[in-house]
Amino acid sequence: MKILFAGGGTWGHLFPIIAVARELQRLHTQDDLELFYLGPKDENAKLILKQEGIKASYILAGKLRRYFSFQNILDALFNIPISFLQSFYLLLINRPHIIFSKGGTGSLPVTFAARLLIIPVFLHESDIVPGLSNRITSKWAKKVFVSFEKTEYFDLSKVIVTGTPIKKELLEGEKASAKELFNLTSEKPVLLFLGGSQGAESINNFVMILLADLLKEYEVIHVCGKRNYNQLVVALPAFLEKEWEPYYHLYASLTEIELKHAYAATDLIISRAGSASIFEIAGAGKPCVLIPLPSSAGDHQSKNAYEYAKNGAAIIIEQENLIPNFFIGKINYIVSSPTVQEEMRQASLSFAKPLAAKQIAREILQYLQK
Repeated sequence: MKILFAGGGTWGHLFPIIAVARELQRLHTQDDLELFYLGPKDENAKLILKQEGIKASYILAGKLRRYFSFQNILDALFNIPISFLQSFYLLLINRPHIIFSKGGTGSLPVTFAARLLIIPVFLHESDIVPGLSNRITSKWAKKVFVSFEKTEYFDLSKVIVTGTPIKKELLEGEKASAKELFNLTSEKPVLLFLGGSQGAESINNFVMILLADLLKEYEVIHVCGKRNYNQLVVALPAFLEKEWEPYYHLYASLTEIELKHAYAATDLIISRAGSASIFEIAGAGKPCVLIPLPSSAGDHQSKNAYEYAKNGAAIIIEQENLIPNFFIGKINYIVSSPTVQEEMRQASLSFAKPLAAKQIAREILQYLQK
């Protein structure tokens, strides 16, 4: 039984693939299951896929942009055609029985080659506003899994609302383990700042400006992104006084083990509004402040955030409204009120879909068994 995963470009594409792969391995107990990945090359992704027992092959990552760029010309004339030929050849050699595509950079050549080779495609869209690759692929996909009920564009006869697949292990953290891992003092409420897999320079800079005021009242775990980490380390002495050092914990990124324990220990999460982050936060049942990325395609982060916040699970602060006193006031309002925290926790849990990966894995296996 050969299943191939397509997609890539960010962790937001890769982590749901891993979540579904793990559920497939749990549900299909025979030893005939073979899992493959085909997408743009990424050294970090390569290591993770290998650890999960997924055989990876790579193609050029031409991108479909919805704005003018000279790179579009290069991609249209060279990278995308070459990536299609690569995909066609690799699918012909491996002959998977089905393809599960997460969209993103590099997925379209794979799914288009699959169409020509009559290989069925299942598709997942994380955001309310679908990416261009998924819009195109949905025309021949057998089923389209979506995270939000109000997802735009797709043929409703194909749509199944599942939520975004998350690793169930992320919901199994412990406060005691977090204290040891992060060297937490447990003297103050804990704030967790998440900037997404690419980091968030504007949020990082804002945290630095607020750092002295934040650390008077809170302990902070700050995940700044790998490309921003060195810059922050250099700048940190100008913002962090010696007496507050025990309360500030800076990381470029978190491993899966670190992240699950961070979720367990934190009192409030401040995050971008990518779908993967939203559904992980919801599954963990944590109050949060969402700061949507203003430049996200189709403004999808803002739409994700407002859909999630409808029932009171989150407070949204647009990036242009990141004003120190206003921001700290919102945080104090949440953390100082057990009633508000509990209401937000219940709202987030009611939104969560922790079984999304298992539901998708079941659909894939049922289709193949037919």
